[in-house]
Amino acid sequence: MTFSRDAFIDQVNRRCAAFLEERRAEVSAISPDGAPLVDALSALTSGGKKLRPALGWIGWRGAGGDPEPGSAAEQLGVALELFQAAALVHDDVIDRSSTRRGQPSAHVRFEKLHREAGFSGQGRHFGTSGAILSGDLALAWAGQAYAQAELTSGAATRSDTLARETFQRMHTSVITGQYLDVLAEVRRPAPTEAEAVTRARGVLRYKAAKYSTEYPVVLGCALAGGSPALSDAFAAAALPAGEAFQLRDDILGIFGDPETTGKPVGDDLREGKRTELIAYGLFRSSAAESEQLSAMLGDPELSEDQVDRAREILVSSGALAEVERSIDELSEQSRRAEDPLREAGVTDDVLDEFAEVRERLVRRIR
Repeated sequence: MTFSRDAFIDQVNRRCAAFLEERRAEVSAISPDGAPLVDALSALTSGGKKLRPALGWIGWRGAGGDPEPGSAAEQLGVALELFQAAALVHDDVIDRSSTRRGQPSAHVRFEKLHREAGFSGQGRHFGTSGAILSGDLALAWAGQAYAQAELTSGAATRSDTLARETFQRMHTSVITGQYLDVLAEVRRPAPTEAEAVTRARGVLRYKAAKYSTEYPVVLGCALAGGSPALSDAFAAAALPAGEAFQLRDDILGIFGDPETTGKPVGDDLREGKRTELIAYGLFRSSAAESEQLSAMLGDPELSEDQVDRAREILVSSGALAEVERSIDELSEQSRRAEDPLREAGVTDDVLDEFAEVRERLVRRIR
């Protein structure tokens, strides 16, 4: 019986839980008081669709990697989950987001610990500090899990360094992209629509899109011994899907259902996010509406009625329709990029699975 994606994801979940249980024992041996650092990560990595590990598995199989249980792709999946956990924990601190996937964010968990334990000092500062340190551990442990994937795959003994360089580049990309996101909230607004969209796309690409799709599939391919040319072909198909995925995320941040997104709708407005959706809204609405929308950005006390008004402006200005068009164009670009993969010998079952994952990413199918 063929090892399915669902079975693979189950394996990643089990491996991730076991890995973190080992780290919990390691931390607790230093002091039992350190266990909450791991508990925050266990809560964040349990369950979920595991689309990044799934893309790593697609790249692995596309390059001829063993599709059966116990492959290095599973350990890569653990590394990708821990890397994402680190990014999400730190992102929630930076954005002052109180929820993540319908659960309290890590810093809120530590604030609660401070309050319930009756600690002295500021609960908010303790919460922020705990979350930062938990995220740092996740990043360090992602590297440890990745090193195990290298050893299992044999990549550590091969002369090529593509996988390791990609893993290191992923760190640089996400952290730099995160800074660009912070910068966009405070710098002088772009003077033209074109520049505003370029800035927004840069944040989207380097903070999230590349590590959501391109890097996972390239890492899987490289660990299986795939050539640089095959890795490039996978990247060309995966990055547009990742950008479409993040554009969809921007839409859901304002138009989505909190039951689905796990976050309050309108938080992107309250945080002052300069997304492509906002860029089009600011430049394509009337002067009065543009001023109104601009005044909403970064207002932490934004009401539901104000969020509704922002939605009206984004619809009437054509901003929402423009972003939907971009999503369609990027999806088509990704589909066209499958042809070189097929020509390189990637099998139809792998490409069909890639297409299914892309559809889940872009349309947010649960």
